[in-house]
Amino acid sequence: MSANKILPALCVAIVVATALTLYLMGRIPICACGTVELWYPSASGPGTSQHIADWYSFSHLIHGFIFYGLTWLLLRRQPIAARLLIALFIECGWEIVENTSFVIERYRENTVSLDYDGDSILNSVSDILFMVLGFLLARKMPVLLTVAIAVGLELWVGYVIRDNLTLNVLMLLWPIEAVREWQGAG
Repeated sequence: MSANKILPALCVAIVVATALTLYLMGRIPICACGTVELWYPSASGPGTSQHIADWYSFSHLIHGFIFYGLTWLLLRRQPIAARLLIALFIECGWEIVENTSFVIERYRENTVSLDYDGDSILNSVSDILFMVLGFLLARKMPVLLTVAIAVGLELWVGYVIRDNLTLNVLMLLWPIEAVREWQGAG
C-alpha cells in the first residue's frame, strides 16, 4: 500500500489519539457554555480557545507555514507525506503540552491570559487542522507570498488583540513586564 493511501488514515489516527489524550487529561470536549461557534470574536472572553476558530487560529495557520518551511529546508528529500506527518506530530504534541497544568499556569502568570484554562478538545483539533491547512497552503504558494501572509497576519492580529504568535512565544518563554503591561492596556 502506498504512502498516499496510508497517510490520510494515519493523520486521522494521530488526531484521534491526541483528542483521546486530551480527554484523558480532563479537557472538556466543547465549550462549557454548551454551544459550538464557528468563530469566537473575543480574544479574552470565556469562549476563547473553546470553539472552532478564534484569533489564535491564525497562529496555528502560521505554525503550518513554519513547519512546511523547516521540513523543506531540513528534509526536502523526504516525501511530502512524511514531512506532513512530522509537522502533525509536532503540532499534536504541542496541543497536549499546551494543555498541561504547567503551561496553563505559565500562561496565567506571564501573559495577560489570567483566566486561561486550557483549550477544549474541539479547539485543539481545530488548531491542528489550521496547522495542516497552513502546511498545505505553504506547499502551494510562493515563498514570498507565504512570508508576506505570515507577517501580515502577525501585524494585523497583534494590532487588533495585542497578541500574536510572536508575542505568545516571547511571553511564554521570556516574559517582559513592559509587553505584558502594553497587552493589558488594550
